[in-house]
Amino acid sequence: MLLVLVLLVYGCSKIGGDGGADTTATKGGSGRGSSGGATKAETEAAAAKGLAPKSDYDGWVDPQSSGEPWSTSLTGQLTFRGNPTRSYYGLGPVPEKPKVLWRYPESGGMCSSSPVGNTPHSWCGSGWTGQPSVWEQDGEVKIAVGTYDQNIHFIDGADGKDWLAPFDMGDIIKGSVTRDPDGFPLLYSGSRADFHILGLDRPDAAADLWSMSADNVSPVNGWNDDWDSSPLVIDDYLFDGGENGQWYIFKLNRKKGTDGLISVDPKLVFNAPSWDEQLTSDLAGSGGRVKDTGVENSLAISGNTVYFANSGGLVQGWDISKLKEDPTSVKRVFRFWTGDDTDASIVIDKEGMLYVASERERGSTMDRSDEVGQLMKLDPTKPDDPLVWSIKDPAEPQAQGDCEESSCYGIWGTPAISDGVIYAGTNHGRFFGADMETGEIIWEKKLPGPTWQSPVVVDEKLIMGDCSGVLHAYDIADPKQDPPELWTVDLEGCIESTPTVFKGTIYVGARGGAFYAIGDE
Repeated sequence: MLLVLVLLVYGCSKIGGDGGADTTATKGGSGRGSSGGATKAETEAAAAKGLAPKSDYDGWVDPQSSGEPWSTSLTGQLTFRGNPTRSYYGLGPVPEKPKVLWRYPESGGMCSSSPVGNTPHSWCGSGWTGQPSVWEQDGEVKIAVGTYDQNIHFIDGADGKDWLAPFDMGDIIKGSVTRDPDGFPLLYSGSRADFHILGLDRPDAAADLWSMSADNVSPVNGWNDDWDSSPLVIDDYLFDGGENGQWYIFKLNRKKGTDGLISVDPKLVFNAPSWDEQLTSDLAGSGGRVKDTGVENSLAISGNTVYFANSGGLVQGWDISKLKEDPTSVKRVFRFWTGDDTDASIVIDKEGMLYVASERERGSTMDRSDEVGQLMKLDPTKPDDPLVWSIKDPAEPQAQGDCEESSCYGIWGTPAISDGVIYAGTNHGRFFGADMETGEIIWEKKLPGPTWQSPVVVDEKLIMGDCSGVLHAYDIADPKQDPPELWTVDLEGCIESTPTVFKGTIYVGARGGAFYAIGDE
């Protein structure tokens, strides 16, 4: 991913949005574990509030929760792509005749300098993945978003003003922040420097409760110290990956103290490299990129398995069914090689199928990339032959089309799945919908690329930004037809960040330097 950049997070109890809880959270929280099930009326009431319904699933994440909200206690879009299966896109309605309601900051831009390799580089606004966390708290809409001025900004959804002072993360933030799903006033995020847990219950400014660096474990095997992955928090465990090539599980030990303030005492219970000897061998010929096996995507969980990929293209699943009893029992149970940098997050449907999007950057592994394609459906119950279907980009591997180099191709944004269709945008502006069952492309459009934004589907509307700064909305009421465009909104700079839709407003940042609220007047 770095090459192209140069070229251009029902609890054990219901917890209030401000107050945390009196004791550490236990089983049955945001992971949709066993909580006694729900009646139809209860499920419908939860859906109306934008909350996850109760589930009687006895495990970490109910596969049937794919496409649904994450939290049973907090309404909002709380992590990248909304839930542990990375398949929830926000709460409608979607604006019908939108305009920019406010811009943050009111003037100027959020910019800073952060090197690419050894070369100074200027960064502005927000980019890949950059999805804001948006939630309802005390009747107000709160926003937290990490940006390229090296700050996490805490913005009031109503007027675009700060509700807490910006928090300096020490370097740019490329990933998406995670709001604690159990209602604890906590925010989890990394940057190109360190990973932090912030307390949101202090006046005026967030409290830096805990941090870690990328060299806290060994060995490491990645480009740098970046933390692009958007963490998951389930039953007081935090799951995250680092661009150092390691992935982690922490026991958070969240607690509200006698002073009324939230605290954490994270303990590392498991970590493992994301690469193996076979991958190193497969990447031979990639020059310095042989050691580029960082985890840039956001870990996904379905059932009792954690799924993710790394920059060497290794898709993997790790069994966490006995994690709480014995952390040493965590083991890899699924392995598939895409052949190239795989930074898009894995999306998982209700049947547990994996949808994996990959890039095309390594000339030495093009044979594998040509073989398996750049968008894949994988069946993890068939580890010896998991590939169900694939879509190639370009459609003919040897055809360069409007790109002169193979690195123009492939997929950076995380696909969206809805109503039997998967939606994806490519590095060179190809945007399409395909049948989730067969992989057959239903329709295809061309947008000004690179289209790194992850498409969003809410209330039969498909939202996608392009690199000319235009946010598009399409009507997908009939998902098996070429969708007509409903409206566009012009913003400043390439739109790489993924938007959040929340109760009639779209919140999104762009590379021009600003963050926007878009809605009807």
